[in-house]
Amino acid sequence: MSDRSLPVVSGDSAARPLYAVRPASLQALLQQLPPAQAAWLRAAGFTGGAQELLLLPDPEGIAGAVAGLGDDRTPFAFGDLAGRLPADGAWRIEPGDFRPEDATLGFLLGAYRYGELKAAARPAATLAISRQKRALAEAEAIWMARDLINRPANLLGPNELADAITGLGRRYGAAPIRFEGADLVAAYPSIATVGAGSARPPVMAGFSWRGSRAADDAPLIALCGKGVCFDSGGLDLKPSESMLRMKKDMGGAAILLAVARVLMEADLPIRLILRVGCVENAVSGRAMRPLDVLRSRRGLTVEIGNTDAEGRLVLADLLAEASDQNPALLIDCATLTGAARTALGPDLPALFSNDDGWSERLLAAGRDRADPMWRLPLWDGYDRWLESQVADVSNTGSGKMAGAVVAALFLRRFITSKSPWVHLDVYAWNDTTRPGRPEGGEAPLVRSVSAAIEANVDVM
Repeated sequence: MSDRSLPVVSGDSAARPLYAVRPASLQALLQQLPPAQAAWLRAAGFTGGAQELLLLPDPEGIAGAVAGLGDDRTPFAFGDLAGRLPADGAWRIEPGDFRPEDATLGFLLGAYRYGELKAAARPAATLAISRQKRALAEAEAIWMARDLINRPANLLGPNELADAITGLGRRYGAAPIRFEGADLVAAYPSIATVGAGSARPPVMAGFSWRGSRAADDAPLIALCGKGVCFDSGGLDLKPSESMLRMKKDMGGAAILLAVARVLMEADLPIRLILRVGCVENAVSGRAMRPLDVLRSRRGLTVEIGNTDAEGRLVLADLLAEASDQNPALLIDCATLTGAARTALGPDLPALFSNDDGWSERLLAAGRDRADPMWRLPLWDGYDRWLESQVADVSNTGSGKMAGAVVAALFLRRFITSKSPWVHLDVYAWNDTTRPGRPEGGEAPLVRSVSAAIEANVDVM
């Protein structure tokens, strides 16, 4: 897997200054600037409001720029600068009323464009930085995840996604995990069943990594991602409108791969295992049928109430294996239900958990990092909806409401240990372009999940 380079240079003293100010700090900046530039700002009516940008002239051209932040305390206050500033030369963000890492991260998230299939793309402005290792690691991880989600499904099938996963693991010295063919059928029968309808065979891919300071009893973090490279719905075929963005159905896998990358880059004293079910849910004579019954890795039989509820089948085998290892923390992530989007919209992932402590740690990290999520309940009263007349459990159940809750309850059936478990139901897409969030694939929760894990290694 190859990375694209971020538009950064290290400590370039020749970089033009970029002053980022809020309305309350504008007067102090005006007193600091040369009189001609201060007069220019006043004449232009610059107020320091959000997304304002004004270039500062000098006799030889452009001396610098001033950006308004308004009251926005998130990295996205800096998210449109890379596309609006002149790209000839680097820019240096001067200190101000903001966290330097937020400025760097927001600038770089806004610089992202998916252009690998275009003959030419407009270059973004370059940022001169120093001592911003964490912001760079997060930006690189999110760029990687966005690239994977944006890549067309004909170019990113199960095998290509598996290669990207094991390739990243090798970069950090991780031991690869890969099952396919008869080995996959034996070890992960639910994943094999979901992928049976595609001409592109399913793969279970992942890696096992240990930090350089991690002892044998270091906390084990288990990450399980849904890697459905394209979801047609199977024989319960999706309408064309609903199928249009289904190349993003591997978004959960991309997000957790990015989380793993940030954790490994930080070299935390943990043990880490990432597992991803890489499949395509396609239509053919080999595809699973409604009311088929499959046997999962856990041994539970599952009746297929709907072939479009395939993501939970992929995760079931992964969670069964991961929970048997009694990890200190078990997280799965998936673009799982439209019900979660109906309840919370595209920007607010749903969090389900059997552990109040980890729920609050993750929610707190989301608030601090402007990378939020919202907790929904594992409501026991709906568990009976999953009952089947012919199998141990139905993958959809009999209820017509609370689809995100029912999906989470289904996943819980495959977890036997008392490990803290977190299920994240995400959208992984920006429907429109906003500062720092260009239209297309998105990787929420990378920053909040990795920050929560890093801050709590000592309490696991």
